[in-house]
Amino acid sequence: MADRVLVIGSGGREHALAWKLAQSPHVKQVFVAPGNAGTANSGKISNSAVSVSNHAALAQFCRDQEIRLVVVGPEVPLAAGIVDDLTAAGVRCFGPTARAAQLESSKSFTKSFLDRHGIPTARWKSFTDPKAACSFINSANFPALVVKASGLAAGKGVIVASNKEEACKAVNEIMQDKTFGTAGETVVVEELLEGEEVSCLCFTDGVTIAPMPPAQDHKRLKDGDEGPNTGGMGAYSPAPQISKDLLLKIRETVLQKTVDGMRKEGIPYLGVLYAGLMLTKDGPKVLEFNCRFGDPECQVILPLLKSDLYEVMQAVINKKLSSSMPIWYEDSAAVTVVMASEGYPGTYPKGLEITGLSKAKELGLEVFHAGTALKDGKVVTNGGRVLTVTAIKEDLMTALQEANKGVAAINFKGSIYRKDIGYRAIAFLSQSR
Repeated sequence: MADRVLVIGSGGREHALAWKLAQSPHVKQVFVAPGNAGTANSGKISNSAVSVSNHAALAQFCRDQEIRLVVVGPEVPLAAGIVDDLTAAGVRCFGPTARAAQLESSKSFTKSFLDRHGIPTARWKSFTDPKAACSFINSANFPALVVKASGLAAGKGVIVASNKEEACKAVNEIMQDKTFGTAGETVVVEELLEGEEVSCLCFTDGVTIAPMPPAQDHKRLKDGDEGPNTGGMGAYSPAPQISKDLLLKIRETVLQKTVDGMRKEGIPYLGVLYAGLMLTKDGPKVLEFNCRFGDPECQVILPLLKSDLYEVMQAVINKKLSSSMPIWYEDSAAVTVVMASEGYPGTYPKGLEITGLSKAKELGLEVFHAGTALKDGKVVTNGGRVLTVTAIKEDLMTALQEANKGVAAINFKGSIYRKDIGYRAIAFLSQSR
């Protein structure tokens, strides 16, 4: 008996989730709410206009449509308690409760939690008063140059300053000018860590963890890591900078310790746990947690999953992950390149026609849609990050070349993208030859 599934969200991550879930023989239909042009009437996948913020109406929709699984893509509905409310209404939902999602929705909660459980992280302090934050920046005996809005700021609430003056300016912008709204009522000021940044994600049922292949995201807008911070301009997996031994260390000292710590504190964590880590000379340290798949990391991790995603997610909800651990393709690499609108991450136009999508498909690439919409039968731009062009090949070099070919085949006016996604991995691999 095949089931119906609902994916919440509208980005490239959600298109990738729907794409992977639709591959399961247990799934007959995948609704995406609100979805985008890529998830509109594509085989088993279609969009739904059901309200995502009205949890009672959503629960009713799930009962009416006999939805057997709801998968929540973004962090905002998780922090708003969508899993709590749907579960209470008898709907099976993949993702953490609102209390467990504090690992992402409150940076001050997370930093205290890390300290309580002896999980390595940058030195820090949180503030509700800008003057106190500035005096800490000026007097700390370490470079206190990273300023973060404690709440949710769409992945953009972190400012890495190059000097004390800049750090104080960031504090004032966040706390007085409210650049991130209420997310910046509390700020966390922390030590600037040096090293390579990587993303280590795992599935967890609150007890067992199942690590995914490590990935690296590229946050800066332009080649060579120049330009402003974005939600992410591309990613690749697996990240060769992480050896098997190091992955084991991260698994034990960060991922397992976090899941155990949450359980001990009476806040069991179920779903996907994403650790953003800095590989420092003193070992891996936690920069941040996300309580869901990253975007665009999801688009390079899910293609490497050999197992049935629907089965893995059901095992997580049933707290039986240990008996159905996911299996990954060992001899493959994936690269995704984001195509963004001119002006992103600032203001950008919408409604521009996109051409060449079928050409990219002919090249054997997966194009996951993000900010797209359908208008008079045409696919048009409808957001900052528009498409994520993904190549799955036997090695990173080939995957990068193929992804770039896909990007070159697709056109919309003023599109911006990086040509050097994965350059750190390629540099690392050529050094270690």
